Formats: sequence, C-alpha cells, structure tokens
Amino acid sequence: METNSLDLPGRPQDHRVVVAMSGGVDSSVVAGLLAAEGFDVIGMTLQLYDHGAATQKKGACCAGSDIHDARLVADRLGIAHYVLNYESRFHEGVIEAFADAYARGETPVPCIACNQTVKFTDLLAAARTLGASALATGHYVASRTVNGRRRLYRPHDERRDQSYFLFATTPEQLEFVRFPLGDMPKDRVRALAAEMDLVVADKPDSQDICFVPDGRYARVVAAMRPDATQSGDIVHVDGRVLGTHEGVINYTVGQRRGLNIALGDPLFVIAIDAPRHRLIVGPREALATHTVTLRDPNWLAEPLGEGEERAVFARVRSSRPPRPGIARITDGVFTVDLVGGEEGVAPGQACVLYDSASNGAEVLGGGFIERTPASISSLAPA
Repeated sequence: METNSLDLPGRPQDHRVVVAMSGGVDSSVVAGLLAAEGFDVIGMTLQLYDHGAATQKKGACCAGSDIHDARLVADRLGIAHYVLNYESRFHEGVIEAFADAYARGETPVPCIACNQTVKFTDLLAAARTLGASALATGHYVASRTVNGRRRLYRPHDERRDQSYFLFATTPEQLEFVRFPLGDMPKDRVRALAAEMDLVVADKPDSQDICFVPDGRYARVVAAMRPDATQSGDIVHVDGRVLGTHEGVINYTVGQRRGLNIALGDPLFVIAIDAPRHRLIVGPREALATHTVTLRDPNWLAEPLGEGEERAVFARVRSSRPPRPGIARITDGVFTVDLVGGEEGVAPGQACVLYDSASNGAEVLGGGFIERTPASISSLAPA
C-alpha cells in the first residue's frame, strides 16, 4: 500500500495529525506544510509556565506571547487549535528535577526532561485521544522505517541538529511521532513561513532553558533549593584549600570564570562535591575524561546486551560533535570509553550514541552521565 509524506498508509486526507505548535517558526511551518498536503491538522500548544517577564521575552517558548502567536498561525492556516495547561506537570517533571540536579552538583538538560515527560508522554496521549495517526513536531531530526522499525537520524542541517535532545524518546513513541523538517535547512523553513504569510517568519529561535527568562539559572535553583546556596571550600585536586564559594549551584564542570582565585596558572572546575559543599578545581589537563558511566539507558537501535560492546560515536554535550567511543555493558554497568578523551564532561548531561559522525547518522541510544573518573577519584581529600 502506498504511503504519504508522513510514511502513513493511504492519502493525507485519511489521517488526522496533531502538530505540537510552540508559537515558533519551525512548528508553524510544519502545520502549514501538512495542512497544504491535505492532512486533518490540529494544532496543540502547551502552556508550561508563566514567569512574568518570560511571557513577553523574545526567544522564550510555551508562555503568553507564544501561545498568542500559535493562535494567529492556526487562524491563518485555517486549522483547529487547542491550548493545554500543563504547568503543574512541567513544574514537577522538569523545573523541580532541574533544581534537584543542580543541588546534587549535576548539570541537567531540561529540554530532554521536557520531551520525556510533557511533550512525548502527555501531549502524545492527548493526540491519541483525538484519534490522530501521528504527532508532528518542528524538531530538526529525521526518522524513517527500516526493517519494520522506526529509527531516528541526525538532520540534513547539522547546525540545527536536535537529536541530542531526543535520544530518550522510546521506540514506541518514535513509531507515532513525525519530524517533517529533518531534511530541510533552516533558511528554507523561514522562506516557507514568509511564503505562507505567517507572523512568525522572522521570530527568533527559542532559548535553551525556556523557564529562565534572564538566563540566570542559579537564581531559579536558589529560590527552590536554598540549601544549595551554602558556601563551602574551593579545594585544589592536590588537597589545598584555595578559597570559598557561594554555593555549588553557581558552577558547572569545566567552568573557569568566577572562581576569583589568583594562583598563576588557570584553574577550572574539575568536580562538584555537593554533599560536602566543596568545589574541586585544578589545571586544564585534569578535565580530561576517558570513561563515563551512564544511567537510565534508552536504546532506539538494537540494545546492547550483558557482556557486549559496540563501536559508537559518542556525544557528551549538545554543542559538541560525536566522537569515537566504545560502549559496553559489564555486570549490568553501562559505560562508554571516549577514544582520545573529552574535556569538561559533567554528571547529569546526556551521552548520546550514533553509528557515525556524519550528517544523517543513526541515533543508537544513550544514557545520562552518572559519574566520571573526575567525579570520583579526582576529588581532593576531605
């Protein structure tokens, strides 16, 4: 049986598709393209927070002005549009978890948590309730069915690659979600928005942490977890106490600025000892990480079994390219050896695995970094 552009059987007119409309240009163009093809498109916008200034801030998402923009786009396209209030769910599953992670000395990725909890769990369930055949989003990733299984790939436009933030999508969710922009460059998306006469054609892209309107995440964490602002020692990896800090939440692994210590050679944050309120610092070479231990693994390709290992390309931060590594599971412990090492690898970040480093590479899966050698053995003596 023939399939349409969303790899669904039959004609577009035979299918209802829910589009997750954030109020930005990408999801707006997705809605426009699918409506033009003849799909029965329903736009859904999530109200996730309302932090005063954030509702009017350019580059925010899922707040007041963005909901208004999504409505304008839906009216322009002539499609139905609904707003779902998931503020409490978002606060519990994303913001609270974000604060807890920083209080533990980790560096969380809230966009992954949002996709895991609200977007691909709650929103997906709502789409199914409406009888939709698929949920479409404006993410820059690609997916297609290979050997009867839906698989996830890096997009055409490497500069817009969002596969890092979607590695935790389950295989079951991936079967239902579609990403129409995977083979399209950003400039083409904006051109299409202009051709469709959408008010968001020139709207700035959303910022990474949407619920932190001024970019000062430590203030948000401090308000929720005041114990994390407790001062403590700044300790060199050799055991010397060099000074004091004003709370571990103000620092991340790899950070250089803000230590206010004059020691001659540059110092970097090597590890965060949150239980003892200590900041461990040292020279740049101490940042090198060659092995990471991962928790909460998620496999989109064939899972790695006990005692097995696989050559992969690993990505330890969204801004870094995938680099060669070896993934293995030994005695139930999931580790990745990073060939050549990486600097500034922080617990709480994701380690996403690919089958190559090129555009279009398949996302094999990954996990969250639980610990690194720096977070264990390089801590200065108490």
